[in-house]
Amino acid sequence: MENNTSLQQQLLEAGVHFGHLKKKWNPKMLPYIFAEKKGIHIIDLNKTVDHLQEASAAVKQIAKSGKKIMFVATKKQAKEIVSECAKRVNMPFATERWLGGMLTNFNTVRKSVKKMQSIEKMLADGSAESLTKKERLTLSRDKDKMEKVLGGIAQLGRLPAALFLVDIGHEHIALAEAKRLGITTFGMVDTNCDPNKVDFAIPANDDATKSIAIITNYIVAAIAEGLAERQASKDEEETDDSNNENEAKARRLEAEAQAEAGRGGRRGGSGAPAEAGAPKRRVPGNRRPAGGGGSR
Repeated sequence: MENNTSLQQQLLEAGVHFGHLKKKWNPKMLPYIFAEKKGIHIIDLNKTVDHLQEASAAVKQIAKSGKKIMFVATKKQAKEIVSECAKRVNMPFATERWLGGMLTNFNTVRKSVKKMQSIEKMLADGSAESLTKKERLTLSRDKDKMEKVLGGIAQLGRLPAALFLVDIGHEHIALAEAKRLGITTFGMVDTNCDPNKVDFAIPANDDATKSIAIITNYIVAAIAEGLAERQASKDEEETDDSNNENEAKARRLEAEAQAEAGRGGRRGGSGAPAEAGAPKRRVPGNRRPAGGGGSR
């Protein structure tokens, strides 16, 4: 409980409880509103803590299973925080702008990523040297433009398993695409949004940088835990495999040794005459005259 209290204290200090003006509210946020102060709605931090922990447990399991969680935050105050957090756990992110169809038209977006990567390669390995200065400059500019929008999803080979959105109202296109594809959604939901639109709603102030930072960092810490557990279980499996291999090897060697011993025993007994018989077959080459003489 103490942990919850300290978390609640941190959320309070970060201003997570400040909602929007009363006139801008969404009535569906009523269960998460604690009070109204000077025309501003105050979010119930008990609910925030509960939902944050529930969301963290879910992202931890997704990360542990080896799937990707994509971070989406194109708001000015959230861009830098979210991209840094996502990079820390090697997860994809979209913080410049959401390209329409980034999920629903994923194959086309992948082609653009491949094009960007091939330009990067050309510029890096010197194969662009044969081009004119103007062409090289155009290529470089194209790469920078693409890098800005697609850089965060360059390593994303297939659709992510989940989306983490900082403002579900602002990122409504991303949310609609995720819903259409059945992708799990996590989101920071302020008092002016509908919490039912996301699978895991975290009632919180989605405008203040401190608030965005504390919630995103909490989610990222849970992802890091999941990844660490995945790595630990992988290492354990590898150890078990190598132990099993060693045991199997020992059993095989033992079986071979026993078989060898068995063969040795047979050679000493019934097997011996067979080997000794080889020179005996050469002995008759001397042709026993006694036998021949006797018949005569």
